[in-house]
Amino acid sequence: MQLVSWEGWDAIFQNIAAWTMERARSLEIGIFKKKPSDLMQIFKDVQSKVSDVVLGKEKPVEESNPEYEKLKHYIFELENHLTEAQKHAYRLVKRHRELGQSLSDFGKAVKILGACEGNGLGKAFSELGTKSEMISIKLQKEAHHLLMNFEEPLKDYVRAVQSIKPHCCILENEIETLVKMGSIDDTNGTLATIAERANAFRLQCELAETIKLKEINLDKLMLMRSDRVGEAEIEYKELKAESEEATKRFETIVKLMNEEIVRFQEQKTLDLGLAFHEFAKGQARLANGIADAWRSLIPKLESCSSALSA
Repeated sequence: MQLVSWEGWDAIFQNIAAWTMERARSLEIGIFKKKPSDLMQIFKDVQSKVSDVVLGKEKPVEESNPEYEKLKHYIFELENHLTEAQKHAYRLVKRHRELGQSLSDFGKAVKILGACEGNGLGKAFSELGTKSEMISIKLQKEAHHLLMNFEEPLKDYVRAVQSIKPHCCILENEIETLVKMGSIDDTNGTLATIAERANAFRLQCELAETIKLKEINLDKLMLMRSDRVGEAEIEYKELKAESEEATKRFETIVKLMNEEIVRFQEQKTLDLGLAFHEFAKGQARLANGIADAWRSLIPKLESCSSALSA
């Protein structure tokens, strides 16, 4: 539960008074002409509103328009798909390592077995073990190549997408990675995130609402406390200037985000295309190398088998 500070109570009750007067005016009658039951209902409504604020139940102000919802949906879906691809890429790396280790162990065992045999059979076993160890080295090398040129780029893009989601911040090392990849232009040291956009929109709305309440309060002072009008007008002008600045900041963030997401999509297509191309080439190279190694061993094993049969 989030409690309101003592300094915030005065502002809350000032807003209650302003909100009450605004509602009375909207009904085109004076506050003092309303029936007691009507007044009680007004204050019950205000009490409920303030309780929601104090207890943290008030629904947060959120931006909502089709284009922005489409952008958020794209970002969340992209993160899910990239995370899934990265997870399976890591499994491929792990599989190559495990298979390489298994072949290495197998090669050593077969060479020991060959040492116990004599003649052609022992030599064939020895060559089988040597080929197994050689293929093991190929698998280990390809596992490292797969890690650096396929799994790591996918992981970088998962981080990049997470950095523009809510509740996430861009860390310095993530910014460096994105700049190196060409996904963003961070010459100003600024990158708009969804969280920043949401905060800017919320601040803009809150200031606009506060200005309305200040206007009502100003009208009230003109009628009841003319000696305080000057001070209230200064506060009103300062608040209005702050509101205009908040609006400009929000509009700047929207513009930055729209520009960066286009750049990000273009660079993502290039980077991931290259990563998948390198993956395919690496797998083809590995498959050919393994096939050639086993193929070169077949005539020797066939010769040994024929000699034993004879």
